Amino acid sequence: MPSEALRRAAFGDLADPDPALLAAPRAAGDRLLAAIVLGGQGRYAAAAALLGPLAHVADPVLASLALSTFASHRRQLGGHAAAFGPDGAALRLVAGRSGAGDADGLDVQGARTDALLGLAADNLGTGRLTVAHRLLARAEPVSWRSRVRLGWVTAEVMLAGGRGHEAVPPAETALEIATAAGARRHITKSQLVLAAALGATGDRERAMHLVDDAFAVSEKFALSSLSWPAGLLAADMRPSASEEYRSRVDATLHAVLRRSDPVGRRLAHESPWLPG
Repeated sequence: MPSEALRRAAFGDLADPDPALLAAPRAAGDRLLAAIVLGGQGRYAAAAALLGPLAHVADPVLASLALSTFASHRRQLGGHAAAFGPDGAALRLVAGRSGAGDADGLDVQGARTDALLGLAADNLGTGRLTVAHRLLARAEPVSWRSRVRLGWVTAEVMLAGGRGHEAVPPAETALEIATAAGARRHITKSQLVLAAALGATGDRERAMHLVDDAFAVSEKFALSSLSWPAGLLAADMRPSASEEYRSRVDATLHAVLRRSDPVGRRLAHESPWLPG
């Protein structure tokens, strides 16, 4: 079983774990959780070093979760097309399997849902909204984490299709579930997704409150994967302070790219999703 401290760091209230906790995890489950935390911090090269070997372990569920996590990190760097391969492999590993449940979705059902939602996000990022909708319909989330992620991707697909009002309910649900679970990183991302949805509907006042909170938390706990999207949202919603926010985004992205592997850096530089 993965250590409780690493579970709290990946899925709970331990937003600023001791670096020693992430330095040399031995058990395979602990390496997965450490990689998830490292990705949240924007330390993609360190995360990839842990995830690469895990993708080839004998346990198909663990290998699937590792592949989905790696794909998620590629998307965070703007590499949606590059995420197709690992997401597809993750889904194949758990197709037709069953097994015991896990509170955080580190199980067969959670791995299957992660892969389907990852593929939906990949298709969204490459402009295939119809396929993304079909993949969302196939997802059957059980754990709190899977339900939060379903809310994120559903809201993002709705926003991409110009359906801002339809993006609000799944984003609201994601924030409610993440808050009930006490999952700091998931709360912060849910705030950003909901802020984007509210901004699209014209409710900029509440959206800005959510962005302010998410930006403050992401910077306080060095959640670099979230602080730069928060900064971009803040820049769009506060034009008078846009230059300041974008300067902070540039600094964060520069640090993130320095801690990414060469392929990740190339994907980021080529991606239309990341600011130049």
